[in-house]
Amino acid sequence: MDTYLDLILNSGDVEEFLADLARHTVSVVAPPGAEVLCGITLLRDNNADTIASSSDRARLMDEIQYRYGDGPCLRAVRTNVPVLIPDLQAETRWPEYTSVVAAQGLTSILAVPLALEGDAVAGLNLYAGRLGVFDEDAVRAVQRVASHASKALRLAVRMALHREEAEGRKAAMESRTIIDMAVGVLIGQNRCSQEDAVQIMKRAASHRNLKLRDIATQIVFSASGAPPTTHFHV
Repeated sequence: MDTYLDLILNSGDVEEFLADLARHTVSVVAPPGAEVLCGITLLRDNNADTIASSSDRARLMDEIQYRYGDGPCLRAVRTNVPVLIPDLQAETRWPEYTSVVAAQGLTSILAVPLALEGDAVAGLNLYAGRLGVFDEDAVRAVQRVASHASKALRLAVRMALHREEAEGRKAAMESRTIIDMAVGVLIGQNRCSQEDAVQIMKRAASHRNLKLRDIATQIVFSASGAPPTTHFHV
């Protein structure tokens, strides 16, 4: 347990801790010369996201699974039961997904759930480029990592969720401010009501298939010659 608390205490931020955890998990099971990838999936409100990974390639493997909406990693997270695919070529579940991953040069997958709190659930997703990497010893080793790291991970994920919520509020305030700026520009240009100005932007956004904030940004830029700026901090 001290190892994982040390990881979070010595990391510069939550993202760095989670990336360190993914790399540490790889080091626990990867034999010399074998490629092993690790991603950490967070599932919340039925939306899956890789909150950390040992490499960009590991993140890509996770994202492939999310596109299919199911697979070993998502199944492990949803059921709280580890899922092992020792040989992707012989796997009969998720045939479309496993064929895509096998085409990436990987041979096997191990997914182990992580204990969290509240509505969020998470899991360690490991991918190997060589058969036989995820033997019984490796499975037990990853389960030990998941068990020992759970308290530190709960703390890290809680911090990450708080930061994500703060960033979401910041983005919402920034969007609202830019839209209000554009409304003011349209009111001045067209001598219309606030509601009329909003409807003008909504029609433009729908017609051009853009977000309302993007239309508002263009309006402010056209009027001032500079992109709009806001001053909110997380």
